[in-house]
Order: sequence, then structure tokens, then C-alpha cells
Amino acid sequence: MSETAEPNVGTFTLGASPALGTTVRADIPEYQEWPLPNGFAWVFPGEGNSSGLRRPVILADGFNLGRSELDKLYLGLETGDFPFVSELRRRGRDVILLGFEERSASILDNAETAMAAIMRTIAEQVGDTRLVVGGFSMGGIVTRYALAKFERQRMDHRTGLYFSYDSPHRGASIPVGVQAFSYFIPFPNDFARQMNSPAARQMLWRHYDKDTGKIGVAPERTEFLAALERVGGWPQIPLKIGVANGRADGIGLPEVKPGEVALRVDRIYPGTTFYTQAQGDDVTVAYLNRRLPQADKTITTSGFPELDGAPGGTLHTYKILADTLRKLGGTVDLRHEDVCFVPSVSAVAVRDVETQNDLYVNIDGLPPEESELDHFLCSTSTTPHTGITEELCAWLMDRLPD
Repeated sequence: MSETAEPNVGTFTLGASPALGTTVRADIPEYQEWPLPNGFAWVFPGEGNSSGLRRPVILADGFNLGRSELDKLYLGLETGDFPFVSELRRRGRDVILLGFEERSASILDNAETAMAAIMRTIAEQVGDTRLVVGGFSMGGIVTRYALAKFERQRMDHRTGLYFSYDSPHRGASIPVGVQAFSYFIPFPNDFARQMNSPAARQMLWRHYDKDTGKIGVAPERTEFLAALERVGGWPQIPLKIGVANGRADGIGLPEVKPGEVALRVDRIYPGTTFYTQAQGDDVTVAYLNRRLPQADKTITTSGFPELDGAPGGTLHTYKILADTLRKLGGTVDLRHEDVCFVPSVSAVAVRDVETQNDLYVNIDGLPPEESELDHFLCSTSTTPHTGITEELCAWLMDRLPD
């Protein structure tokens, strides 16, 4: 340990695609790689498709720091609860995994990569089957904007179905105490770069500003939502469907009670404590402390709903942080490994996440037309964000165009 500063725990990042946590190894079949502007794609032909693309499905990667790791994305899609890629290919679908040179870059920039992938797919396609285009987490937002921009420019994207998989249409949530901690680490670090990246600022419902210490809607999010509105908000030509890893009955994570200790740290960053989000004004969500250089800070929120325990796809936020601190010699008291990352109401574009009533609404009890999607499905049980389940994947594949 350095004698002049606390250890650098910011070597981790919070992943938001099916690649998260992948440890299983499997053979990756042969593929063709496409270089694209600020990105690339891996193309896996469908069974029986010997030449050209015939029934293409474009799957865009999600949010993280750095270049897409399509090998991990493939394994995340293939080795979970359901072999998603293999099943698509078995049905004669050509699978195109879309990656980005920088996953944390602006959604608007990565949408240009998606548009280039769609154009190349059209150029190489044999036959007239409409495309399927979508993505996981941020990938669903990137492709949503790309298709809407095509239509605004009066260009034919030849897409019959758009899908999103636990994408934060109304915003995502990372506890602001955790965001603040990334900047409290006295080193430049990957986690802080990720939290301060253009994509994070565009997607997060509320963002902690490292320079002012204020918590609010990042200017980049306001600008992105305005850009999305300028292209019509959504593509209008394809059928729009989406799935959520969270439940639809308004039941979230019953074990995550508001205002409880989620994680306490000692030995390094001694006494640093994170609390689950509660309602109210001047609610303490984190106490941060470091020895060298000595500093402490209390992070509070006002007017927040109970986000951490809300219905939605979960992220191992506190487990990832605790595991990193433990490896560096800290002692940790981890009470809650997972918290909500993409609320169900956000993933199926039915309500905003600003109020308790909207965040915890019984989606099953709402008229389906309240969603901006044409059709959607929420998981029957709470599952990890972008977790590949047979329930969600089978529902998606049953809706693919002929």
C-alpha cells in the first residue's frame, strides 16, 4: 500500500451487457469480421446459409469502458440459461454481433457505427427478408436512435423488427454514493472514467458531478434526449418490441429495504459506508472517508424514490466494489450485493422513474398502449440486467419476421 494515498480501487468497471460475469468457456464458431467506423462486427451465418446474408439479426453490445469484447459477449449470450446465438442460427438467422471501439462514447457517435453496420448488412443481403435490429442495454438505445435517424433522413433501413433487451429507455440508476466514490479515489481510475463518460452521462437518470458535487440530470442527458426527439424519438416503420429483466407486478427486491447499510468498509477507506436509497430530503446515501490524503464526505439526496430496491434488472454493484476492496486488503461488511440498475418501467418505456408511484407501478395493471413499444414482456422473476433467460429469448424469437 502506498504511504501517500489510499490504494487505487478504481481498476474495476460496472458492465452492462450479457458479457458481465462470464466465466464459462466454449468454442466460438467461425465468423467473418467487418471493420466499421468506430467499431466492428462479427458475422455468424445461419444454418444452411452458404452464401450471402439471408435473414440477418443485428445484436448491439451494451455499456462499459473500452472496446467491445465480442468473445465475451458471444459467451454471455450462448452459455447462460438459453443458447441465444445458436438458436437463432439453427432457425436460419444470420447473427451479427455489433461492437464499438469505445463503449462509453456518446450514444450519438456509436449510432453512426450501427448505421454503417445496417448499411453493410443491406449491401450483402440476398433476398428481401426484413432485418431485425436491436441490442442489449445501451445497445438498444444506440440502435433505436440509429433507425430513427435513418427515417428522419428518408433512408431505407429495411428493418422489420426493432428490439431492446433491458435497455434504459427512461434512464438507468447507479447509486450516487457509488458514483461519488469513484471520484473520491485519489488516483485517476477506470471507474471514474466510466462514470464520467459521455454514455454514462446520457443514460443515468441522475448523475453526480465530480466538479461541483451536485446531483442532477447531466447536460449530456438533456442534449441526448433533445437529439432523440429531433429524429422522432423512435423508428416508426419497424415493429418495436422489448423485454425487461425486472418484474411487471410492482414487486422489486424485498430484501433491499430503503435506508439500510449496503456496504461498509474498514482498514482501507475506513468507515466508508453506503446506504440503500430512501425517500425524503437530505437522505444520507454514503459516508466516504480516506486517510491519505485525508478527507471525508457525506453524500445526500433529496426527492429520490427508493431506486435500489425497485422492480428492474439488477447489477452486482456492491459485490463488485466489495470484492475489489477485499482484494486490496480491506475488510468489508457486504449486506446487499445487487441493486436495481434498469427499472422495469424504463426498460419497457411505460413510465418515468422520478416518483415512487411510477417506479413501483403494477405494469400488468396498465393499458398496454401506455408503453412506447408495440409489445413488451417483463420477467416473471427478478433477474440480472441483460441476463439471458429462456423466457425472454423465446418470446423475442417467436416475434421475428418470416
